[in-house]
Amino acid sequence: MTKTFDMQFIRYMNLFNRVTRIGAKHCFTYNNTIVFVVPRAKVNEAIGKNNENLKKLSSILLKRIRIIAEPKSEKDVESFISVLISPIQYKTLEVVNNNGAEELIITAGMESKAMLIGRNKTRLEELKNIVEQYFGIKSVKIL
Repeated sequence: MTKTFDMQFIRYMNLFNRVTRIGAKHCFTYNNTIVFVVPRAKVNEAIGKNNENLKKLSSILLKRIRIIAEPKSEKDVESFISVLISPIQYKTLEVVNNNGAEELIITAGMESKAMLIGRNKTRLEELKNIVEQYFGIKSVKIL
């Protein structure tokens, strides 16, 4: 589980720490939204009363912000991905062992499938990077 950071995300994490007084475990972008990953027990505290921390971060960065819980183990793939891609609905999400390599398969309807893939496969590539960093799964298929 190797997570990569670049200078911009380190700056985002420092700002997040100053605003919320909680250290984020990781930060990445998905669907033009900056996503901060915090310990499960600190999610409500990070969001703040009446979403004040979210609103403050969003106004400073001029981007949409999401705060999600860090997965406890590799068994939390489904809950982590469903929170990440919401409000997009899918039918099933499963991890399949295919010739020794794990593969994430998401089954969705036509409209949801298009939203999950994105224009020029941008969302699909972002999702692949996130799943690989968190769970070591190299391949993502959307059916």
